[in-house]
Formats: sequence, structure tokens, C-alpha cells
Amino acid sequence: MNHNVKRIVISFSVLILALAFLASAYRVDEREQVVVTQFGKVMGPAVADAGLHFRIPFVQQANYLPKNILEWDGEPGELPTEEKTLIWVDSFARWKISDPILFYRATGSVENARMRLTDLIDAAIRDAVAAEPLIETVRQTNRPMEILDQDMRDVNEDRPKAFVKKGRPVLTEEIRKAAGARLAPFGIVLVDVKIKRLNYRKEVRDSVYARMIAERKQIAEKYRSEGKGEARRIQGDMDRDMKRIASEAYRTAQEVKGKADAEAAAISTEAYGRDPEFYSFLKSLELYRETLGKDDTLLLSTDSELFRYLESRGKEK
Repeated sequence: MNHNVKRIVISFSVLILALAFLASAYRVDEREQVVVTQFGKVMGPAVADAGLHFRIPFVQQANYLPKNILEWDGEPGELPTEEKTLIWVDSFARWKISDPILFYRATGSVENARMRLTDLIDAAIRDAVAAEPLIETVRQTNRPMEILDQDMRDVNEDRPKAFVKKGRPVLTEEIRKAAGARLAPFGIVLVDVKIKRLNYRKEVRDSVYARMIAERKQIAEKYRSEGKGEARRIQGDMDRDMKRIASEAYRTAQEVKGKADAEAAAISTEAYGRDPEFYSFLKSLELYRETLGKDDTLLLSTDSELFRYLESRGKEK
């Protein structure tokens, strides 16, 4: 009986030790660091080495914090620039815990830290945007914009020029430094801040779009006007060429006709000169065909030239 009790006691003791071991042991990943607390009070330095570690079971608590770089994505908001132009700004940032003890005491968790980041980074962005003109937020350098359309280039030439003194990279670096200084007491280092999207507010966007449409309509009207002028010029050149071609053709036709008439007259004259009697006979036959019909009656004197060939034909019969 005593042997059984002894064995039960030993088994129970081993179980208690095993549970105590399991309760006291905790594992730290390469991407994590641990702040050990006892009744809410931080005990010792943070544990940053990966591996198996121990604590007082049921008394101390292991609070895990990320060691890697974390992201922060801000809510888009409407901010005024130096010219009082309201723009929508959408930004993001990357941050990490630089001092886990200080971080845990100031925030307690990553979720609470994100709220602090939102307040402080948004305030830094608002201050930076409000202190600079719009072009500093939009552009990086004074490099001329490449505009392929000559008409749009002409339109842009008429606009007042604005010059970049800082540019967006310098502006975002100023935001990072300003917000980073405010986050340092929380054990947070701000790695980077970027503006991922800018846009005008709706009323300004509508105005900008209307101006762009008006400019395009102006350019289109210019193209149409130039096209109509070019069409009239081409039509005028075509009409002039047609008149010139018709005049030259008429002159050529008259020249050909004149040469043909001259050749015909020369041939007729030559033929008449070779046999005047035969020529006179042909002409008389043409006259008979033109003047005498089937039922016509012709009165001629005996000394008429027309009667001469008729009389000769009658004698032959």
C-alpha cells in the first residue's frame, strides 16, 4: 500500500514539474522579441534572441512584439496647400520597434501604436502640405515635361511658370523626420513615409477637366479651321488646273481642227485642180441630193448649171 502511494506521489510530482516546465518555457521566433512582465511590471531587458526561454510560471507573462518592419496605411484626407487649394492626399509609411521596453510601456500593443502613428504621421503630413505650394507635393524636379503635341506645348507656354524648390522626395523626407521625432518617445523608428496618391477635390477636378476639354476643343477648332482653309486652297488649285487643262485642250482641239480643215481644203483644191469637171459633177450631185426630194418639182432654165448634168443624162438615155 505504501509502495502504491509512493508511486502515485512520484507520478504526481513529475506531472507538476512537467506542467511547471511547460508553463515557464516559451519560444521566440526570429521575427519576434518578447517583453516579460510580472503583474504588469516589466521584468528585465527584452528577449530578442531566437530560441527557447524561461519565465516564472503563472506569475510572469511573455508579451510578443514584432521585430521586422511593419506597415502603416493612412486614410485619404482633404488637405489645404499654401495656396489654399484643397487636395486629397493618400499616404503610407513603414516603421519598426526600436526599443521594445519603451514601446510596451508607451503603447502596450501594436494596435495602440498604429493609432499613435495615424495621429502623428497625419499631423506631420498636414503641416508639410499646408506649408508648401502644390507643385512641391506634385513634382520632383524642374525637368521640362515632354509634350508631343505641338498645340498642347503652345498652350502650356502661355501658362505662368512654377518652379520646384524642394520637390516631393525632400518633402516626404521632412515629413519622416518630423513624425519620427514625435514617435521616438514611443520606442518607434519611422523607416519611410511616401505619398502614394494625390488628387484635386471634386469641384476643382471638374474645373480642371472643363479647362482641359476647352483647350482640346480650341485645338480641334484650330485643326478644323486649318483643314477648311487647306480644303479651299486645294479646291482653288484644282479649279484653276481644270480651267487651264480645258483651255489647253480647247486650244489643241482648235489647232488640230484648223490643220484638218486646211489639209481638207488643200486636198479639195488639189483634186479640183486635177479634174475640175469631175469636181463640179460631184458638187452638183451633192446639191441634187440636198435639194431634190422624192415628190419635189424643180423648174430650171436651159442655161442653168444644174440643168446641164440633167440634160446630159437625158441625152444618154
